[in-house]
This record gives sequence, structure tokens and C-alpha cells, in this order.
Amino acid sequence: MTQLPQSTQHVIIGAGVHGLSVAWHLAMELEARGRGSGHDIIVLDKTGPGAGASGIACGCVRNFYMTEPLHALLRHSVDVWMYDPVAFGFQQVGYVSVGEANQIADYEKIHKSQNSVEYYSDLYVGEEARTFLKTLWPDFKTEGVDVAIHEKVSGYAGTRQVIKGLAQKCTDHGVRIISGVEVTGYRRQGDTVSHVLTNQGEIKCDLVIWGLGAWTPHHWQMLDKSMTLDVQYPDGAVVHKDMWTYWRLLEGEVYYDKPYVTPEGQNPPVLHVELMNTPVVNEQTGRELMDHLYVYYKNGTERMDKPGLQGGTIPIKLGSKAETDPYGHDNDAYQADDWFADYLCSAMAQTMSRFEGIRPNFRNRRNGGIGAFTPDNIPVFDWAAPNVYMIADSNHGFKMLGAGKLVAQYLMGDDPEDLKPFSYSRYAAGRTYGASNSHSPWV
Repeated sequence: MTQLPQSTQHVIIGAGVHGLSVAWHLAMELEARGRGSGHDIIVLDKTGPGAGASGIACGCVRNFYMTEPLHALLRHSVDVWMYDPVAFGFQQVGYVSVGEANQIADYEKIHKSQNSVEYYSDLYVGEEARTFLKTLWPDFKTEGVDVAIHEKVSGYAGTRQVIKGLAQKCTDHGVRIISGVEVTGYRRQGDTVSHVLTNQGEIKCDLVIWGLGAWTPHHWQMLDKSMTLDVQYPDGAVVHKDMWTYWRLLEGEVYYDKPYVTPEGQNPPVLHVELMNTPVVNEQTGRELMDHLYVYYKNGTERMDKPGLQGGTIPIKLGSKAETDPYGHDNDAYQADDWFADYLCSAMAQTMSRFEGIRPNFRNRRNGGIGAFTPDNIPVFDWAAPNVYMIADSNHGFKMLGAGKLVAQYLMGDDPEDLKPFSYSRYAAGRTYGASNSHSPWV
């Protein structure tokens, strides 16, 4: 058992993508500015690095968002992914998103915004979109397809590899990562936290940083923060909402023993297809499974015991309460529904003929996880208390590796423009983000 220090300057809670990224970048900032080093930082996790959503994510890295401020944030993330793509296991294969005519205007705005922040993408509309898809996947079923975006710098990574890589970066800079330590509360002087209380003692500190993922609501309550709020939108509407809403993730794996490559033999881009007016029909029974198609998939990386693909669909809304422990695959309550295997395989078969009849190849294993979403499903980067900084990623975490870089700069006294749109104050100031033209809460 690692001895807890009696005091330290910076305590980061949560050893997922955000906690480790902040720790690494903060250590570099302290060193560069002559204000300390990684030895002034500890990262606490009650289980260990990557024990939450970061460790079981599908691993996609993309920038397909209808919320335009996210595009600049993801530009920084790709910079971090490419800082050491080998250590992070990053495969920069690109990302292709496909839609129907009702999303053409959305795609045009996304394309313009992405390129304005040098997150380069190509846009294809109508017959050009269908032709483009056939160049990558000759068996792509393009009926009903009217628009496509090809993000050049996106891709995917192995979850275990990136956690291992980030943990090593932290260690290289002197950061201590202490596993098996559960934070049980906070001692405060007024609103300011003076000590972090744990199951192994207490730590005096100057600054606390949350990279808590699904456990953010629990710590929010520890600080006696309200679990509901009035949310004001740009049109003047005010809606009373839960501060946190849990969603259950739906991701899984399918065996495929043939090379999943482009005609040139290259690893294809991550594929995302949303056909909002096209139902998914069970390939075996002919029964309609859903009145719309939403699927994403890519070549499998970690957790596959033989060749195949990993993918998923829209998460399931749970509400304001959920069990966070045990997490993920260990929680019986949050395993994928029986229909998910039928849906994923049927949706894949509806997009490409090569996947027709693939349902028997679905990998039957435990696949579970939940995320805590904000009132508008968009991340919040802001103070939860005078010296408690909150990274509430609304389950966008894995791809947002660069958020830690910007947060570290902010904590050192800089004022990164690309963090400002994600302040908590937007809910009271009428800058809440609205519903997007998608069935998914992630866009």
C-alpha cells in the first residue's frame, strides 16, 4: 500500500483520460514556468488507471459535432494524440459520417467550422457522397444517403494503450498515481476545500481537480451543490432540469475473419451512419427494431481475442440516479439488452453487403458502462468550488485528450479561448446549447 502524503499542492481525483492528461500537462507547465514539478501532483483513483469509461470505451477519436465550439477543442485533442501516437496507440485513419437529406445543412455548417479551426474535412453531397463512399467501401449500400463528411485527422485508439501511455507520461514527470484510494469527503473552510478525505487518511491541498466521469454527481453532492437548476436558452426559454443525467452505453464487438480494408488494402476510417428516417429491420426475422438507423464501427483493437470489429449505437437514458459501483462489465444492471446484438449486426448489414448474415458472429460477452451527462449534454470545464476545478465531460471524454492541456494552462493563469464556451455560467446566462438535429445526445 502506497503511503499517502500528508499534504500536496495539487490533488487530481480520477485516473482516466482527463485526470491523467491534466496531471501530465500540469506537470509540464509547472516545470516550464519554474513553479514546481510533477512531484507537487498526486492522482487518486479508488480502483486504478482506466477503471471507468476511459478503459472500456470503443476508442473513437472524431470531431463530428453540431455544437461548433467543440471543433476547436478537438483540434487541441488531435495535437495531443499526435504528440506520441505510438505511446497512445493512435491510428489516424480518419472518420466518415453519413446522413440523409435532412442533415445536409448541418453537415455544411460542421464542415465549415471544422476547417476554420484547421481540423480538415471534406464534404460530399448527393451523388458525390454516394460515389465517395463506394471508393472506400465498394459494397456500401448508398440508397437514401445524401451527404457525407470525411474528417482527415480523426481515427481511433486502444483504450488500455492510451491509459498506459498517459500513466507513463505522468510518471516520467514525477507525478504520483495512487490506486485503491477512495475519496470519501472534503474538509472545507467556508467554500474552500482544505483537505481531501479518503479511506486511508486525509491530504491537505491547495487545489483539487476532478476527472471523475460517472462519479462526478456523487462528488457534486459532497460539496452540497444543487442537483437541479434552471437552464436558460438563447431564445429566452427557461427549463428546470436535473444537473446530471445518466445514460447507459451500448457498444460491442463482432467477429469478422476477412480483412476489413479499403480497395487499396488500407485500414478504413471509422464509420458513423445516421439515417434518421430509415428504420433498422432485423435481418433474420424482418421485424423492425428501431425507426431510425444509428451505428458506428471500426476495426477491433484491444479486448478482441480474434479479428473483428467494434461498434455501437445511441446510449439509453437512465435518469438522474444510477449505480456507479460496481462499474461497467461488473455491474449486472447495465449490460447490453438482448436486442442490441440484433440491432448492431442488422445495422451493419444495412450499410454494407459484406456484413449480411453476420449476426452469429456477435461476440457474446459482458459490455456495460454508464456516463453522467450535463443538462445540455455538452462538457462543463469550470470551478465547482473556489479551489475545486471540475472536468465534467458529459461522456465525451476519450476523444478529448487535449482538454487536459487547456485546463493545465488555465490553472497556471492563462485564459484559453477554446475553454470559455464550456463554463457552468452558460446555464444562467442564456448560452445553454440546444437540441441538435440527431437522435443521439452526443452531437
